[in-house]
Amino acid sequence: MPLREDGAQHILDSINPITWWEVYRRVKREAPDLVIIPWWTSFWTIQFWTIATLVKRFSSAKILFICHNVVDHEHHVFAKRCARAVLSKGDHFFVHSENDARRLKQLLPTAETTHAFHPIYDFFKNGTLSKTEARSRLGLEGDSILFFGFIRPYKGVDHLLTAMPLILKQKRVTLLIVGEFWDGREAFAKKIRNLGLEDAVRVVDKYIPNEEVGLYFSAANLVVLPYVSGTGSGVIQIANALEKPVVATRIGSLAEVVEDGKTGYLVNPGDSKALAAAVIRFFEEEKEAEFVQNIRRAKRKFSWEQIVSLIEQSTMNGNSHIRQE
Repeated sequence: MPLREDGAQHILDSINPITWWEVYRRVKREAPDLVIIPWWTSFWTIQFWTIATLVKRFSSAKILFICHNVVDHEHHVFAKRCARAVLSKGDHFFVHSENDARRLKQLLPTAETTHAFHPIYDFFKNGTLSKTEARSRLGLEGDSILFFGFIRPYKGVDHLLTAMPLILKQKRVTLLIVGEFWDGREAFAKKIRNLGLEDAVRVVDKYIPNEEVGLYFSAANLVVLPYVSGTGSGVIQIANALEKPVVATRIGSLAEVVEDGKTGYLVNPGDSKALAAAVIRFFEEEKEAEFVQNIRRAKRKFSWEQIVSLIEQSTMNGNSHIRQE
């Protein structure tokens, strides 16, 4: 059964303008004090500009944008214009990193912002299994590391592949690359062959539905986010929710979420040797149990209750520049 949030009503369809009108009508009819809109890509420009314009013009509700990205990671020439057009309708903004706070100020100098961590995805717990069962279902033997999410150039998977021969010299481990390729699938396959990694890398090239996410995380000892650019990632909060240690790069909010040496390791972006060294260290020093305990303690600050509290503080009191601690 698909994982669903209790009470969530699925009304909006990005390619059906009738549903945009229905969302506005619901706002008008129910007269909320606040409308919260997620933003991360200019693909949503027309629908969210339309809804936000109607809400601002014909209701008294304030609008809070939760900006997972202010501007797309790999943005086109009009992306900043699209972001400015939509976000100019907002009364307050949540951002997940200092970098995105600066980007927002460049677009909207007077924007009221709150620096708030991306909350964890607790509902994925419902799809978790024991390591033994998950590996049995996937046909895996032994330890594994996981890259999860869309495969795009800024994600740095190429550097992770380069790191794998170094890792395998010290530790037998399977790399799971799980997510849909946007492009470059053949180039990755060629690199895997050239590096002799056919037996050490498992590629699952498809969109993973919610109900299958827990399977791959359950099978892994460690999640690796080798991003070379970007502002943040929801993947890291799936890992926190499922209590999986992370090796990540020092970019955007990743460097603010991972406690280096406590819940995972941080390395510089684009450094395959450092990636390999961090993964090897994790296994050689047997850090998994220690890091899992630390994640259980640290993840409380990423709770949805914390986000609700910040929403109340920032939008009801009219405060700006509140930082989540």
